[in-house]
Amino acid sequence: MPQVKIITQLFGVEDSHRLPVYERHGGYQAIRKVLSGMSPEAVIEEVKKSRLRGLGGAGFPTGLKWSFVPKDSQRPKYVVVNADEGEPGTFKDRYIMMNVPHNLLEGIMIAAYAIGAHTAYIYLRGEYVHPRRRLEQAIAEAYAKGYLGENIFGLGYKLDVYIHVGAGAYICGEETALLESLEGKKGWPRLKPPFPATVGAFGCPTVVNNVETLSYVPHIIQRGAEWFASLGTERSGGARILSVSGHVRRPGIYEVTMSTTLREVIYEHAGGIREGRALKAVIPGGSSSPVLRAEEVDVACCFDALASIGSMAGSGGVIVMDETTCMFDALHNIVQFYAHESCGQCTPCRVGTGWLKRIMDRIGEGRGVPEDVDNLRAIAADMLGRTICPLGDAAAMPVMSFVDKFREEFEQHVREGRCSLRQTVREAVS
Repeated sequence: MPQVKIITQLFGVEDSHRLPVYERHGGYQAIRKVLSGMSPEAVIEEVKKSRLRGLGGAGFPTGLKWSFVPKDSQRPKYVVVNADEGEPGTFKDRYIMMNVPHNLLEGIMIAAYAIGAHTAYIYLRGEYVHPRRRLEQAIAEAYAKGYLGENIFGLGYKLDVYIHVGAGAYICGEETALLESLEGKKGWPRLKPPFPATVGAFGCPTVVNNVETLSYVPHIIQRGAEWFASLGTERSGGARILSVSGHVRRPGIYEVTMSTTLREVIYEHAGGIREGRALKAVIPGGSSSPVLRAEEVDVACCFDALASIGSMAGSGGVIVMDETTCMFDALHNIVQFYAHESCGQCTPCRVGTGWLKRIMDRIGEGRGVPEDVDNLRAIAADMLGRTICPLGDAAAMPVMSFVDKFREEFEQHVREGRCSLRQTVREAVS
């Protein structure tokens, strides 16, 4: 199945990040259409009909999320953009902000109009220095032409957009931790309910959407909900951008329809496995997604199809591993990351990630004991569903899936006190 070109249509075009180029290719026509003749309710209904889902990880229907914002609230309303993109294996939002920042701004404008917001914040990952410069330039260009600020496009609507830079905490990718950080507090997730739609930024109604999600909105408004919905599946409309990394010939980002299979992504778009080797495993949606074996890749990249086989579409970070990969080493790396990034608020996550790391460290040092493999899985299972935010689950699910699907490698590490695969690969290379 060929790639589609929606958000990525201007990637590779010279100065695609500049306002004149974006406008020459139809940019800012959707927001004009909205402000000239669509009610906020009509905008929300169009996004609902498109079946656009949140593409930052959760996959919640976007239009439905917008509809939860109370229409009669006397408090200010906010749009907050989650541009924290900290999920290992995910890098598509960075390229959107680098190549088409005005596409994101137009999506923000439409979302703000739909919920009645006049202020928007882009919460940007602290390490994204170049995307920040591109966004700052795009915002300045939009203000200079009257596309932001008072009376935008001369159509009577007011909107201000600000960038707020984070400090490199993975936990702030969770929407309520992000809001806490935006308010100047420690980035600890909040208990829900209340949900951000009613009590969000500064205690006011707020919509939090991911960069890619908002970037599809102008295209939906301009070309119609039916068009977008027809590209996808029954419950997941349109397309998404996948970040493909690992042992493929052509790592990069690929925009595909929701019905595209992982096999097509790996072997057609990404050029297949490097050096003609065999595929061993795939993480389909960023490091928190349960791993798949090679025989499981004939599955669509949509949320429901991956959920039906026990994994997740997540943030679209496809990590491909060939036959030379030590699955113990791969999981060890993931476990170390989550132990480091746990915010410490919830005991199951704070203690559990530490236990998982210590066991993996011990096995890696050749000091593992037979019960370690079962303990890894049991500890992870006891973390599931017992934390305020999904980081506990994000740490637990990879452990359970790696142990379940590649148990023999973990037992070999414990039994022999070393990695026989690593030694075999080293000998083959030498």
